[in-house]
Amino acid sequence: MSFVEQLAIDAANFIWGTPLLILLMGGGLFFMVYSRFLPYKYFGHAINILRGKYDDPNDPGEINHFEALSSALAATVGMGNISGVAVAIAMGGPGAVFWMSVSALVGISTKFFTCTLAVMYRGRDSEGNLQGGPMYFITEGLGPKWKPLAIFFCVAGTFGATPLFQANQLIQVVHDAVLYPTGLASPDSLVSNVIVGIVVTIIVAFVIFGGIKRIANVASKLVPSMVLLYSACVLFIMVKYYENVIPSILLILTDAFTADAALGGAVGMIIITGARRAAFSNEAGIGTSPMMHGAVKTDEPVREGLVAMLEPAIDTIIVCTLTALAILVTGVWKDTDSSGITLTSNAFEMAMPGVGSYLLMICVTIFAITTIFGLAYYGRKCFSFLVGAKYGHYFNYWYIMGIIIGSVLSLQAIFSFIDFAYALMSIPTVISAVLLAPRVKKAAEEYFSKIH
Repeated sequence: MSFVEQLAIDAANFIWGTPLLILLMGGGLFFMVYSRFLPYKYFGHAINILRGKYDDPNDPGEINHFEALSSALAATVGMGNISGVAVAIAMGGPGAVFWMSVSALVGISTKFFTCTLAVMYRGRDSEGNLQGGPMYFITEGLGPKWKPLAIFFCVAGTFGATPLFQANQLIQVVHDAVLYPTGLASPDSLVSNVIVGIVVTIIVAFVIFGGIKRIANVASKLVPSMVLLYSACVLFIMVKYYENVIPSILLILTDAFTADAALGGAVGMIIITGARRAAFSNEAGIGTSPMMHGAVKTDEPVREGLVAMLEPAIDTIIVCTLTALAILVTGVWKDTDSSGITLTSNAFEMAMPGVGSYLLMICVTIFAITTIFGLAYYGRKCFSFLVGAKYGHYFNYWYIMGIIIGSVLSLQAIFSFIDFAYALMSIPTVISAVLLAPRVKKAAEEYFSKIH
């Protein structure tokens, strides 16, 4: 492992300690209690908003509620749900999955507050276009003197919104399912990885250079189908190994508090592992989703907060749990030599010999590509805030280079690099959201009083 890769791992392990865990989990608990669990009572209303019941094409913004949720999910329901869960189990044991779900439950309130703020305090970029996100609700909500905090977020976001992980794992599953079995590549073929990376780069460039509307259009068509296909595959695995489903659920629950199967009984480390993987999976408190939801066509901030809070429930509580059960019921998690996408691929192939790895490859391709689309939008918005909107398109060139870089780096180094950047992004996002929480609470109470 190179010096740079080891540095990324050490930096991530350093920053993801108790203080950051308190910030993310504690911040979410604060929002939950401070709001008196108010958003949790309106999941049905959130679905109606998503269905377009309250859409008005004349409202300010660029995309509708469904496109905003689909695009945000495109950047969250991705490789973190397939490979990230496998990494969590490999590093922290089955109990880490429980803490991922707990983090997601808490993250629902965080999403509600941060994405409500994204619409409540939208600002104008240097070219006069309406924009939303942590950098804008910091400067517009807290005032110009807080701009250094917004700059801090955008610097971290420029590097955190990277395709490294998605490209790495997409290329790995293509290698495992197609290239290596057919003899087109050796077990560790650098050349084949770079070639696949170039193909992915061309596809991604076509979409991201089309801007937010093209990204939203593609995501809204692909995201629902990818979730349904993947869920159907996992449900088939669970039916086939039905006798292992209940024992696997009990294993998740017991290992979460006893940690007998992982890390020598270090429960605290399992909580941190679960929180890290949940943050990567649903991004609650990181600050990326508010940038997408800030582009929605609405003049009612609370509505978008309600739509956004569906993300952790879909992304982590449902999809990540399904992945975990597929890995656990088949027993492949006991193979300590496998991690990441390979572990999930082993589960699919064991349950569906001959076709499992190909079905996973289809799911992974859609997951990874749509996630790469969404992350490109986030990174460009951060970069544009720093250098000016007219220069924002230059970020796309840096971004597509990241796909090639991701094809050759080690998985652990990539995870650590992103973990470190996400940790830095969460600091200004959660701090500013806590400071502005009274304004969200007041807006929410006024909104909910009108719909009764």
